[in-house]
Amino acid sequence: MGKIVIAIDGQSGCGKSSTAKAVAKRLGYTYLDSGAMYRAVALYHLQNPFSLESDEEVKEALRHVNISFHQNPSTQIQETYLNGQNVEEAIRTMRVSKQVSAVAAVKQIREAMVAQQRKLGNDKGVVMDGRDIGSVVFPKAELKVYMTADLETRAKRRAEELSAAGAVIPLQEIKQNLAERDRLDSSRAESPLKKMPDAVEIDTSNLRFEDQVDLVVRLAKDKIGKVESYASNN
Repeated sequence: MGKIVIAIDGQSGCGKSSTAKAVAKRLGYTYLDSGAMYRAVALYHLQNPFSLESDEEVKEALRHVNISFHQNPSTQIQETYLNGQNVEEAIRTMRVSKQVSAVAAVKQIREAMVAQQRKLGNDKGVVMDGRDIGSVVFPKAELKVYMTADLETRAKRRAEELSAAGAVIPLQEIKQNLAERDRLDSSRAESPLKKMPDAVEIDTSNLRFEDQVDLVVRLAKDKIGKVESYASNN
């Protein structure tokens, strides 16, 4: 079967990561969580403070940041490692959420992460979600999806995720965090969040999770069919 790159971009809390993971599983593709990479850098920044305004300090910090992904053999879930340590739970905290947009806006950090993301996607057969996957990381991705949802829905979903992880955060605080991240992600000078002209927009506000996964899988299979047809005719 032909392989493609599936780029899923969109706002915080609209279901990008969950959808991307499920789509990758259905297609037998590799799931790459670009957001986890920036969260890992944000966690390193919190643990080892350095100035985001200093090119030299950022450069030095990145020399000590090694991010990798490993699948948990018991859960079959891909988890994030920072310098050899499993940080999957630590990077999902509100503490990191409040820091990640500022970290992700730094040019040097984005360039380092984008280079690693492109390397991971060289062989295709990947699903990657984030803010600039279709616009910067994989501008030639065969399938680009832009996901969105209203703020109230996104906040409730994030509250449920945090609650499941044992963290009870007031809904209003989560809404404020998401709104601020939307503002920062869309207005930053370096690789802002935006919908590309060739992306398929999916509003998940009133969609069941299974339905949004089915929709992306159908779109992907259509693109895969076209790739296979082109390959057989050339």
